[in-house]
Amino acid sequence: MSIYLYLVGSLILALVFIIFPRLIKSNSKLPPSPPKLPIIGNLHELGELPHQSLWRLSRKYGPVMHLKLGAIPTVVVSTPDTARQALKIFDLNCCSRPPLAEVRKLAVQQLFSNRQVNSIQPIEDEEVKNLMDSLAKAGSQNNPVNLGDKLLALTVSVVCRASFGVVFQETVLNNGSFDKLIREAFEILGSFSASNFSPYVGWFYDWLTGLQGRREKVVRDLDAFYEEMIGTHRQEKKEGSEDFVDMLLRLTKEEAVLGNDKLTRNHIKAILMI
Repeated sequence: MSIYLYLVGSLILALVFIIFPRLIKSNSKLPPSPPKLPIIGNLHELGELPHQSLWRLSRKYGPVMHLKLGAIPTVVVSTPDTARQALKIFDLNCCSRPPLAEVRKLAVQQLFSNRQVNSIQPIEDEEVKNLMDSLAKAGSQNNPVNLGDKLLALTVSVVCRASFGVVFQETVLNNGSFDKLIREAFEILGSFSASNFSPYVGWFYDWLTGLQGRREKVVRDLDAFYEEMIGTHRQEKKEGSEDFVDMLLRLTKEEAVLGNDKLTRNHIKAILMI
């Protein structure tokens, strides 16, 4: 199943509407845009390699384009100058902001403060050294190395130690399932999700392709891992520097951390997920 199945189904529905005259005129204030189809908008323009499709469109419609991806209006910038303007000069106008200002404040002042970031550096140095040692050993024995797997393992090790204060090999997921879980999560994030573009009908396509079921399983597995980590931290009394979970558990005891609300267990898991 691919994006094309979704497009074919949407095009069939579009035929119902295409005989009617357009009720909404194009907005002259919007950037240049390719012609849109009913329901799917410009989704049919993307193809299997969206970055190449967008580049070809930008050659015709300019460095700033307006696309309608299903129900989602999208502005695409495709040159360094326009990207700099969108991300730096006019960032307040172009970039959305999280609805919970308290969560953003919590992240800046607590989770990603200079002190907390600096405390992770020794962990990164040690894990990178372990990686280099393993690569050197493999090289001396003329053994091939899958660098993608090694870099993923490095990321997992650093995140586990910094966020949970444990070495990954000591967790219940050290049987290959965590690597599989992370890979599955990344694959799902990078896959086509019809519900992102057509919230009212796209969920049915995601259900047909099995994407919805895969998403639910990944969420359940990650939730089980977070529950294990939170439960372990509640039982142990640690000395020394706090990891992310220690800090978040400490903040649950404080009043009005998130505006008028206290930080809950679900908040902790949501922050760890991000």
